[in-house]
Amino acid sequence: QVQLVESGGGLVQPGGSLRLSCQASGRTFSASACAWFRQGPGKEEREFVASVDATGYRKSYADSVRGRFAISRDNAKNTAYLQMDGLKIEDTAVYHCRLKYGSAWTSWGQGAQVIVSS
Repeated sequence: QVQLVESGGGLVQPGGSLRLSCQASGRTFSASACAWFRQGPGKEEREFVASVDATGYRKSYADSVRGRFAISRDNAKNTAYLQMDGLKIEDTAVYHCRLKYGSAWTSWGQGAQVIVSS
């Protein structure tokens, strides 16, 4: 069973930056792909934000964040990151990380709240 703990959220002004962390435990982190999702206020479903493969080289981004967000991972620390620059009000959401082993996704962490407001 994998445990995921997201951190680094907060309140930031438009144009600002935050870095989210996803600390994993309970299973070999380096064997997993990792993805970030978010759920905005009033939205029923989480949307994909970014993903990175187990090696850290293959990355994918949603169109809405490409060029502003950067996903990375440190397998030695069992941690994935989401660097968010140029934040917009519409980036306000609860951000969750999730790992994927083969075709199986792990359960969700508790999430990190990001509020972008002036």
